[in-house]
Amino acid sequence: MRIDVDRERCVGSGACVHARPDLFDQSERDGRVVLLAAEPAGEVGPVAEVCPVAAISLVAD
Repeated sequence: MRIDVDRERCVGSGACVHARPDLFDQSERDGRVVLLAAEPAGEVGPVAEVCPVAAISLVAD
């Protein structure tokens, strides 16, 4: 499983960071999502669903 983020769509709500700080951070410059692990080991859970603007997607390998 791979995680993709659309930084252009991101509004900087921080929901992803609160849900999974091991996978996401926020840029200090613009507040948008920063992906820390595009291909995390183990289960990622419903990370895409926490984003209010659907800027996160999961892609099967």
